[in-house]
Amino acid sequence: MTRNSQFRGVYAIPVTPFNEDLSVDWESLRKCISFSVEAGAHGIVLPVNASEGPFLTDAERKQVLKIGIEVVDGAVPVVGGVSGASTTISIELTRNAAELGADSVMAMPPNGAAGSIVWDHYVAIAEAGELPVWIQNNKPPAGPVVPTDMMVKMLNEVEHVDYVKEESYLPGQIMTELLEKAGGAVKGLMGGMGGRYLVDEYRRGSCGTMPAGHITDAHVKLWDALDAGGIDSDGLQIVTEEARDIWEQMIPSLNFEFMFGANAYKAAYWRRGIIKTPLTRNPANKNLDKLDYAELDTILDRMGGLLDAKV
Repeated sequence: MTRNSQFRGVYAIPVTPFNEDLSVDWESLRKCISFSVEAGAHGIVLPVNASEGPFLTDAERKQVLKIGIEVVDGAVPVVGGVSGASTTISIELTRNAAELGADSVMAMPPNGAAGSIVWDHYVAIAEAGELPVWIQNNKPPAGPVVPTDMMVKMLNEVEHVDYVKEESYLPGQIMTELLEKAGGAVKGLMGGMGGRYLVDEYRRGSCGTMPAGHITDAHVKLWDALDAGGIDSDGLQIVTEEARDIWEQMIPSLNFEFMFGANAYKAAYWRRGIIKTPLTRNPANKNLDKLDYAELDTILDRMGGLLDAKV
């Protein structure tokens, strides 16, 4: 079922680059987006956690999405991030995404939300935009975990709520449970966390992944190798040996970004000549020291065969 998802493949997340004064560097943002599209991304997602979305003003978030849609220019789908501190904010961001021409929207519940508040949050987003909605199921401190049974119910009963980005605890197992319980009501499942668990998620039936875009070229090569595998006699997507080899080459990079988050993404973009500074806004900032940069340089160098996209 997920193999025929409307949205499928590597949905890259550009960072939001900053100037030295921490204002948004719009020129570099355009380069980030163009880089991922030219590297073969099957979709673009912004602004979300990897974009430092929570540290942007509402006006900046709207402008980031506007530029994303302009730069992509219909080449691939664009998912608009509409998570907010309240349902009211998410509704406004959703209406803006629909007006700009986003292909779908994605949201976490507001921090502190539970029970009927979570349900009502997604109903409101679905009604506001009348676009396909992704439930972004994350974990604290990023956002609340949405109970699996609630996601199943929403997928079955709430119009437009058809997709899940699963990056909470034990994401592979939750994907399997969603496919078993929601069946055709879930039109697509993608993972997050940089694609760290993509091989397992793919085997279980995921239709893609949403990683930060600094190594889009590597993620696309991994996806292409996975998607060449077909399906086994048990109906599971087959993980090719080529895919495992590529994934194993990527693990040091995925581990590095697990430690440093947006700082790692930006450092890699910077080292690859795509953005002007690697700066992040507080409280996201975790400065890399010279030994961290030496390690990153080694990781990127050893991944050289996977990183062939031109800036």
